[in-house]
Amino acid sequence: MVKDYKTIYEGGTGEIVQKKSRFIATIAYVETEEEAITFIEQTKKKYWDARHNCSAYIIGERQEIMRCSDDGEPAQTAGKPMLDVLSGQGLCNVVAVVTRYFGGTLLGTGGLVRAYSKAVQEGLQNAVIVEKHLADELTITTDYNGIGKIQYLLAQEQLNPTNTDYTDTVVVTVPVPVDLTGQLKAKVIQATNGRAKMEIERQLYYGMIGKEVVLFDEE
Repeated sequence: MVKDYKTIYEGGTGEIVQKKSRFIATIAYVETEEEAITFIEQTKKKYWDARHNCSAYIIGERQEIMRCSDDGEPAQTAGKPMLDVLSGQGLCNVVAVVTRYFGGTLLGTGGLVRAYSKAVQEGLQNAVIVEKHLADELTITTDYNGIGKIQYLLAQEQLNPTNTDYTDTVVVTVPVPVDLTGQLKAKVIQATNGRAKMEIERQLYYGMIGKEVVLFDEE
């Protein structure tokens, strides 16, 4: 499993105008090539009256599948520049469609490359991108004397608990990057003189959306 990768959390759209041609970018998250193809077809139906609906997508946490289409534009002027933007940002499991309404003026090869690239960049700016980290979901059970020390350790490591239960004990649930789990457990043991109990509940991916921790099931 890949330890870290970037993908789309929420899709987005963006639009630019070049010499009266409209370029509308639509960005979405997909998990399979079939989903990407379906999304492209749906977008073509939505913009059925457009001159071109060019596309690019990347599937797999290691970017195993990368495809693009110029959809009638001169070769290498649309799909490839779009794909280059997606891959250049290190994105996985993403599809982009750029719809062009022709404005009557030819843009030339360089102009097309710049327009399709800029449209995708505009769409990505309006999407929500998340970096997913493979983590152990760790529960730490401590007494009230130990919670302050544990919270300090977690803050030092920039780890954000997803839940804290206060009863006769305190149970903290926190996703910990897999490479950091052993080190953190050792620090907790030392800080609490071995009184805290720790257990790995499951392995999953997590990411930060602003200041919020978002959990993703193991993929």
